[in-house]
Amino acid sequence: MKSKRSDIRGDLFGMKWKMRIGFWNVRTLREYGKLKQVEEEMTNYKMDIMGLSETRWKGNGEIKTQNGNLLMFSGAGAGIEHRSGVGILMNKEARRSLMERSPISERIILARFKTKIHKLTIIQCYAPTETTDNNMKEKFYQQLHETITAVHKRDVIIVMGDMNAKIGSDNEGLERVMGRHGIGNMNENGELFSELCASCELVIGGTAFPRKTLHKVSSVSPDNKTENQIDHIAISKSFRRSLLDVRKEKLI
Repeated sequence: MKSKRSDIRGDLFGMKWKMRIGFWNVRTLREYGKLKQVEEEMTNYKMDIMGLSETRWKGNGEIKTQNGNLLMFSGAGAGIEHRSGVGILMNKEARRSLMERSPISERIILARFKTKIHKLTIIQCYAPTETTDNNMKEKFYQQLHETITAVHKRDVIIVMGDMNAKIGSDNEGLERVMGRHGIGNMNENGELFSELCASCELVIGGTAFPRKTLHKVSSVSPDNKTENQIDHIAISKSFRRSLLDVRKEKLI
């Protein structure tokens, strides 16, 4: 299992803060002991906040764990099969900084935090796959766009998760959105995601750092040869310099 991790810092008027944020496509949280495993991995990698995709929990709400962490979740409604689902798991310190929360849908959840400098809004996503019906894709990206544009203008915005989007390394015409350190070739989902980032003034963090391929690949195609970079973290363009690092970690 793999996750993406990023280090964020702020530096304004002599005040500094640093936060480690990551996300993980957990496939499901319905298995016994899976949430505990996720907590252990968050602790092992010293993450303050971990976004979760494909939790497969229904409804929405929050759970305070025995370790004092807080899990917010948003899933499908009653009468619908256990599918999709997103969540945000945070440690005690992040929980104390939590200001607002909003379960948008089974694919989008938002949390807003107070930091020493700026407010921080995190939007965790689980995007439709490349082969999903176009109407569902359009609905997802429209809802995500509306969620981002409704955020307070001065907030640091981070959009992250399993976007199922291949971005590639060719950033011609997209220099303000992405760097040249992606892998593979852009697909239709990549076009949708890059267009969203352009319209919302976000930068795709994983393309900005010259990492080894093993620290970028998040999935392998059925041919067991083609390596894909489909999980992404994007940050407000005005706070791009606050992003210290983005890399994939291999989890148990």
